[in-house]
Amino acid sequence: MSLAPRAVLVHRTTEYEELVARHGTHGQAAFFLASRGRDIEEVAERHRRARGALAEVTAAVPLTWRQARVERADLDRFLFAPEDVVVVVGQDGLVANVAKYLTGQPVIGIDTDPGRNPGVLVRHRPQDAVKLLAAAPVTVDELTMVEAVADDTQRLVALNEIYLGTPGHQTARYRLGLDDDGGAVEAQASSGVLVGTGTGATGWLRSVWQERDSRLPLPSPTEDRLVWFVREAWPSPATGTTLVAGELAASASLTVTVESDRLIAFGDGIESDALQLTWGQTVRVGVCGQRLRLAG
Repeated sequence: MSLAPRAVLVHRTTEYEELVARHGTHGQAAFFLASRGRDIEEVAERHRRARGALAEVTAAVPLTWRQARVERADLDRFLFAPEDVVVVVGQDGLVANVAKYLTGQPVIGIDTDPGRNPGVLVRHRPQDAVKLLAAAPVTVDELTMVEAVADDTQRLVALNEIYLGTPGHQTARYRLGLDDDGGAVEAQASSGVLVGTGTGATGWLRSVWQERDSRLPLPSPTEDRLVWFVREAWPSPATGTTLVAGELAASASLTVTVESDRLIAFGDGIESDALQLTWGQTVRVGVCGQRLRLAG
């Protein structure tokens, strides 16, 4: 007999909760914010909206389903099951945080603060949860993801982008190679390499694309294509600036061979969960075989 679906509600600690935990009481938190020209009531109101949305979504879960809750900080220790329906209650970034821990489970994004969040990934309102969960399995868009695989089997998956460089974003030294460009290789010194998806094209990747006035067409979220940029490549007798931007089709990859004592690769802005790379190691970055299945 098959198991009943399980709704896994993913949320994060609110700014108000973090402030009270840090300062001990509501009053102390209010004093701290007032000293910096902020009103705690605005923060408390967003907290109430977030917790109200979580309660509304919890109540919308069908009675025959199982339920679980997981806070963002605990995602790396939570075991998702094949029959799960993942309901992310929060901001767009929370969907990206959970994406790399999934293996095809459908995701429903619930926006707790409409108008403040772009709503690219949290596409629904709390009141939509009843209809969405009752209709499960929901219709989904399959969003392209990016992965980095090191020669020692370390692997990293991200929804928006992967950054390769130094932990402090200082000068990184490496050899960059392209599989689909006649095996072109160039020694470089730069502020790092950014490889992103169509979903990431609404964030960090787009800011680099705009600043550079690039003519590269940005991919759509469901397109099996990535765009990459080298940040602030430095020309010298030993390093070049020829390979600084490009596209990666589904079958192509970007190869980085480390020529620094230490480089890292992290995804979606989470530097605490990074691949650790040392001199001589090679990492390949390309389109990931798995997709994020996000309810439309």
